[in-house]
Amino acid sequence: MSKRVGMEVSIAVAEAVKLANADVIAAYPITPQTHIVEHLSELVADGELDAEFVCVESEHSAMSACVGASAAGARAYTATASQGLALMHEIVFIASSMRLPIVMTLANRSLSGPLSIWNDHSDTMASRDCGWIQYFVENGQEAFDHTLIAFRVAEDPAVSIPAMINMDGFILTHVIEPHVLMTQEEADRFLPPFRPIHRLDPLKPVTMGDFAMPDIFTEIKAAQEHALRASRPIIDKAWQEFGEITGRHYRAVETYRTEGAQVLMVAMGAMAETAMMAVDHMRDKGLAIGLVKLRLWRPFPTEDLLAAVGDAEKLVVLDRAIGFGAAANPVASELAAVFYDHPNRPRIFNTVLGLAGRDVSVGEFEDVLKKALDADRRPGPVGDFDILGVRE
Repeated sequence: MSKRVGMEVSIAVAEAVKLANADVIAAYPITPQTHIVEHLSELVADGELDAEFVCVESEHSAMSACVGASAAGARAYTATASQGLALMHEIVFIASSMRLPIVMTLANRSLSGPLSIWNDHSDTMASRDCGWIQYFVENGQEAFDHTLIAFRVAEDPAVSIPAMINMDGFILTHVIEPHVLMTQEEADRFLPPFRPIHRLDPLKPVTMGDFAMPDIFTEIKAAQEHALRASRPIIDKAWQEFGEITGRHYRAVETYRTEGAQVLMVAMGAMAETAMMAVDHMRDKGLAIGLVKLRLWRPFPTEDLLAAVGDAEKLVVLDRAIGFGAAANPVASELAAVFYDHPNRPRIFNTVLGLAGRDVSVGEFEDVLKKALDADRRPGPVGDFDILGVRE
């Protein structure tokens, strides 16, 4: 029977990988991801997990090892953060183009420079178009759950696409939270053994990820894009079946107190839980405020977002990364594209906040919302954004 225990979120993620019966774990330690793979190495060394733990010399090698393992038919897992993701960037694209269902936890951390070990979303936004399924989680329970969900979806024969779980570094990775852990029986019922569509076999040699001439490259990329978009029904099915087993239900877009709201915040990751407190405070004052939380980042849940926003007049989009020199920051640019031709196009206000782990208080969330409440309804340029709390 499932039990509720207190543990560090990184340890809970490692326990989920153990329940998934991963075959190969290839990793290089980098803050704030390290505790995940440290615990996995202990589980392997102690004989609690029958897997190969490959301690590589770099993150580039970690993803390369996962690519080789997955291509050979193994259930492969890795974890990284920030500069580690940047170093493995080349192989991240290869993994998705080869349709290898690797699962990776990304402990979100600022990209250098200047050097910072603290949390924002600049690392993942630099890889947002890498062809992976990408989830954002708010707390430790969601991180634990989505480790198993990610394997289930990625390895589905109709999908076969790698999956990335984004969880905020330190804010989640190093925090002790209560978790309801699944039993091995429950995990096995949800996650079947990995049966690869194609695999390397010395008795039946094949070439994978070979050179493509211009006359076929476009068709390959079109097929890859179609497959990523077509993964959405499988993601929904996995969430549904996971909920039936555990009682914990997830959706691509989730809402909080959006009924009759004129102004909606749009957030991703752990910061959404603090934003919920700001919504409560302002609702108690009679202000029509609500929150929309994006859980699925790729494939982007356009129809779900439109339904969640409804007739709201204004959207306050919270970005934790700057799109340097771009027309809009990453999350705001997605929403601007979604609502460009929409008959009830809301005005989009964009705020960049929480860079490199800077605290954002409930009061600061309220100030951002009040500014949107007081502003004109007329749509303005999305690229006109504020960076919260810049000191002069």
